[in-house]
Amino acid sequence: MTEIVSAGRRKVPISSAGRVLFGAARLTKLDLARYYAGIAEVMVPHVRGRPLALQSFPSGVEGDGYFVKNVPRHFPDWITTVAVPKREGGTIHQVLANDPATLVYLAGQNAITPHVWTSRADRLERPDRVVFDLDPSRQRFAEVRAAARALGDLLRDLGLEPFAMTTGSRGLHVVVPLRRTAGYDTVHAFARDVAAGLADDDPGALTVEFRRNRRGERIFIDVGRNAYGQHAVAPYAIRARSNAPVATPLRWGELDDRALDPQGWTAVTIRDRVADRGDPWRDIARHARATGPAIRALERR
Repeated sequence: MTEIVSAGRRKVPISSAGRVLFGAARLTKLDLARYYAGIAEVMVPHVRGRPLALQSFPSGVEGDGYFVKNVPRHFPDWITTVAVPKREGGTIHQVLANDPATLVYLAGQNAITPHVWTSRADRLERPDRVVFDLDPSRQRFAEVRAAARALGDLLRDLGLEPFAMTTGSRGLHVVVPLRRTAGYDTVHAFARDVAAGLADDDPGALTVEFRRNRRGERIFIDVGRNAYGQHAVAPYAIRARSNAPVATPLRWGELDDRALDPQGWTAVTIRDRVADRGDPWRDIARHARATGPAIRALERR
């Protein structure tokens, strides 16, 4: 069956609307589309203008999934796209979710989880975010919270303002807004140096070792999302898990909460949180700082 979901001024048809996509949560494709329509007010500001990589699961999250980066030909012409040069040559066209209707349309295409670039389409080579992904090797989330707080202290010492987000998976993202003064190579190198410095401060708990078999039980500080063409899960995106957990922006003080869970909010429960607390990241762009002074401060450390 096909259902219609209103999003802004558009009415978006959702085919196979009754298909269950999340087994444990019993959420359908129509539920997915309605979720993105409802969360768009707080989500769109964080994805607007950023090329998207779409994690799609046509048979539901228990089935096979894949990433879609190049826009399929059947997408309607009202979907905004950007031409993205590839480092190895050639160009692809990626979606920009600049309005609620686009998020809803993507849900209708079985796109469960939008992932975003750390730069925006008008200046693809100049990231305005740096992302640190704290990936635990074991399920002791208290240690991940402690690592995020330590990383936040280091970033503040460098003159930057950190923001935290549960990933809806196992770990936490610490995200820093940047002025668009440096290119990807500079920002990626800076992120690597910050991660290495933090790991050196606590080598028994933290690592920048890429190989899983060399990490032991340490938390991996992953900065790979800061390279050109890479992407990170978007704030308020649903993750491809049966209980439909949501990547949830936090107030920094919530990292002190022992009850904090990386899958603590779902497509069903996040609405009450937003209604009660609003978006903790609504002013994130106002805290953007240039990379240069932070690099020099790190060199002096």
